[in-house]
Amino acid sequence: MARTFFVGGNFKLNGTKQSIKEIVERLNQASLPKDCEVVLCPPAPYLDYAAGLVSKSQVSVGAQNAYQKAAGAFTGENSVDQIKDCGAKWVILGHSERRTIFGEDDKTVADKTKFALDQGLGVILCIGETLEEKKAGVTLKVVERQLDAVIAQVKDWTNVVVAYEPVWAIGTGLAATPEDAQEIHASIREYLAKKLGSDVAEKTRILYGGSANGSNASTFKDKKDVDGFLVGGASLKPEFVDIVNSRN
Repeated sequence: MARTFFVGGNFKLNGTKQSIKEIVERLNQASLPKDCEVVLCPPAPYLDYAAGLVSKSQVSVGAQNAYQKAAGAFTGENSVDQIKDCGAKWVILGHSERRTIFGEDDKTVADKTKFALDQGLGVILCIGETLEEKKAGVTLKVVERQLDAVIAQVKDWTNVVVAYEPVWAIGTGLAATPEDAQEIHASIREYLAKKLGSDVAEKTRILYGGSANGSNASTFKDKKDVDGFLVGGASLKPEFVDIVNSRN
């Protein structure tokens, strides 16, 4: 079956009203493929602003994080209801920076994923191994463990997009080859089929998220299990449009 191409832009802790306006307007003015879904994820203070600028039907806005409680005394956290109130439709959860810098474990990521889905947000679920884990040859064990935590809580994966992000390829300039990515993505899909059934596995989009850019994105287009990208630094640059159009 044909899965809709998906490109997420994770701005991380970057951006101002001016730069975000430029990014969104560039997409608004560009010729984009109709069979593509684009999700822009600016810092939380700019969610409402970015959502108000978007004019293309295939472009929406997502948050970079959300808490697993609706409201309360949780200073500094992002509420799912507030994210939705700002016009966002997605949230990135389990990003390696959340796991490694902020100490989120697999259960925390799973709790957040279930809560966000239950409240009506789509989830870009990030999984991936560190350089040490890659060198130790345990990549699949790591991503299966990360998936297992979510599988234990989430039965309906309709609104989940999986982003395979090798931690060693984020912000380092290193990137898995298209062949490497295809091999891991195929293994992830096979594991989802084993745990959730072949229908769910075939419908679930699996993105590659390790230093994808305007130069290398098109080299992934014939890889049948690479359904798009979660883009970091390149999402802040004009080349982001090239990544969105990389299947053309």
